[in-house]
Amino acid sequence: MTLPALQNSSVFYRKILSKFPQDLSLAFAYGSAVFRQTGSSQGQMTRNMLDFVFAVDDPVTWHTMNLIENRKHYSFLRYLGPKHISNIQSEYGAGVYFNTLIPADDRLMKYGVISTDALIDDLLHWKTLYVAGRLHKPVRILLQNENGKLRDALVGNLKSAVIASFLMLPESCSEEDLFLQIAGLSYSGDFRMVIGEDKAKVSNIVKDNMQHFRKLYNNILQECPQVVYKPQQGRLEVDKSPEGQFTQLMALPRTLQQQITRLVDRPGKNRDVEEILLQVAQDPDCGSVVQQGISSIVKTSSLTQSAKGIATAGPVKTVSYSVKKLQKMWRGWRRKPS
Repeated sequence: MTLPALQNSSVFYRKILSKFPQDLSLAFAYGSAVFRQTGSSQGQMTRNMLDFVFAVDDPVTWHTMNLIENRKHYSFLRYLGPKHISNIQSEYGAGVYFNTLIPADDRLMKYGVISTDALIDDLLHWKTLYVAGRLHKPVRILLQNENGKLRDALVGNLKSAVIASFLMLPESCSEEDLFLQIAGLSYSGDFRMVIGEDKAKVSNIVKDNMQHFRKLYNNILQECPQVVYKPQQGRLEVDKSPEGQFTQLMALPRTLQQQITRLVDRPGKNRDVEEILLQVAQDPDCGSVVQQGISSIVKTSSLTQSAKGIATAGPVKTVSYSVKKLQKMWRGWRRKPS
């Protein structure tokens, strides 16, 4: 069973997947080439680079096979062999190894490879929020095996996104407010939002894809005891009582709880997490503290993953990719009303 509202792969995507080793636990496409964003035309979508993430159970074996089938996809790191590539994937950045600017049926594509275990860890605990954050937004699932632990982690990640967003929203808000908050979680603290990304990116993602967000989160909102969800009116009423916020804080992923603890606990105090979260739940600035905690996770992973990307892409592709990002940011700036 896949996540709700995610479509089966078309012939186009199956053709692309067929060019890679097939031992995948999860494969999905995401981004502006898959889901239309505000301000972009259908023609622009077909010119945008296709973005994929592949989760694999055994990265060494997968890279071994991929080096045989697609050796030119790799930078100079291919000369180090699959074991070293796998180590670079798992030990540095956000646990993802990207190959970028790859020709694919008259298009360009980028694909990231992550181990299934690292993906599950990020989904459950938000260790980096790098791939988990992408999965807060609608994606196109191309392949998903019957790994029950992965399936549960995918749903748990969506629930965590809702709970974290509740803590940063007012008591009464709209669906769009919620989805904007959710979509912005993985960009909070990302240095690329300062240079390299369209500043209206989060709004552009949400406004033209409200129906996809509704399908993705409808069941979670209907079943969540922390909110009164009125889908017909597109409104929500969130429990903002200290008791309600404490329950929400206790349900947050472990890494975020740890970041909040570091922000609030004074040196030498060493109070337990539950005691600190109880204090935060009663703080009028509770939402701001949660926001800071998320930003600290994203800031670290975005910096380290981008640094790793220079090596995995190679210098020529890094410059070319950066130019494309800056052009995209420039187009977004020009669309803004004066």
